[in-house]
Amino acid sequence: MRAFPNDSTIQVVRVKYGHLLGRGPEATAIGTLDTEAFNKSKAMELPRNIVIGHDALLAVGEVCQALKLGKKALIVADENTIKIAGKTVEKELTGRKIRHSEYLIPDATWEEVRDGEERIRKGDFEFAIGVGGGRSIDVAKCASFNAGVPFVSVPTAASHDGVVSSRASIQKDGEKVSIGAQTPIAVIMDTGVIAESPFRLLASGCGDIISNLAAVKDWALARNLRNEYFSSYAAALSELAARLVIENASTIKPRLEESAWFVCKALVSSGVAMSIAGSSRPASGSEHKFSHALDRIAKKPGLHGEQCGVGTIMMMYLHSGNWQEVRDALLAIGAPTTARALGVTDDEIVQALVHAHEINKERYTILGDEGLTLEAAERLAKITKVV
Repeated sequence: MRAFPNDSTIQVVRVKYGHLLGRGPEATAIGTLDTEAFNKSKAMELPRNIVIGHDALLAVGEVCQALKLGKKALIVADENTIKIAGKTVEKELTGRKIRHSEYLIPDATWEEVRDGEERIRKGDFEFAIGVGGGRSIDVAKCASFNAGVPFVSVPTAASHDGVVSSRASIQKDGEKVSIGAQTPIAVIMDTGVIAESPFRLLASGCGDIISNLAAVKDWALARNLRNEYFSSYAAALSELAARLVIENASTIKPRLEESAWFVCKALVSSGVAMSIAGSSRPASGSEHKFSHALDRIAKKPGLHGEQCGVGTIMMMYLHSGNWQEVRDALLAIGAPTTARALGVTDDEIVQALVHAHEINKERYTILGDEGLTLEAAERLAKITKVV
């Protein structure tokens, strides 16, 4: 056993908790270490169970039972995902004597969230399960949060890190808004199902993960210029996920379960980084502002992760980072790197750059408070070969 000089371990405890022992202010004189400056406290909401792999859907019932979530679940899905994975989920729940009902949604709107919340309350459901891509999981996430019950995330595609995080993208008053809800208590990712989903969705997930590079740089900038809270651990984990995707970009292929496995693990790392940080900061910065602005401006926006990937190319340039590396990785994966590949116009890209700083103004990024001028936006898009 290691010896502690002058019984320093006991001294620290007394300094911290002396008043609880009835020893009064004099207890602080016992210690030799100055603890007055340390007043940090951090709560982290993390998934308790994460299952990734072939036939992972078969673990749904076991996981729900092990976590003691209850005997009645509301399954949120759409017409496609209920067939792809929902029926298997129902079978596994039935096998564990967990009653369940389906709630099939057409889209992820605030109306669906309210309806889902009401169903949970009136039906006395003890937890919710989101089965699908982004929409079903986002509705399940928000509805369960509002109703005060846990939820399980069962993604059928790996198109973005929202399947693991507490953030949700919901249509409200005609536009998409990012809403804070709750982290899933469990995440179950069946790589066989995800590998069979359209490869465009997996490539989009890669774009979302790679965008962590720009997000972390923005976060560090906000720490340096605005004294914003910064978690080195969360930042490192977020960057690690992005680096793994970039370094293995050439191996991520369509209908290859190992590729799905790899991307799923990276998405989980990204989601956990956000949980550690207590916000989306490690995975959402100027590149996400660009994507949200493009959602508002473009007639036919691309997928979220696709737009974040393209945004990262340009934001890394502004950060004097290796934007060519990001572009090359996206090309190797088969993700868009240009306006044309995204299905938007050059002008829509430029306008999104000009207005990106207006999104989530309290979040400081490389775009600053004033944003880019039209000329600067045009030059940026051309230099990075986005237009």
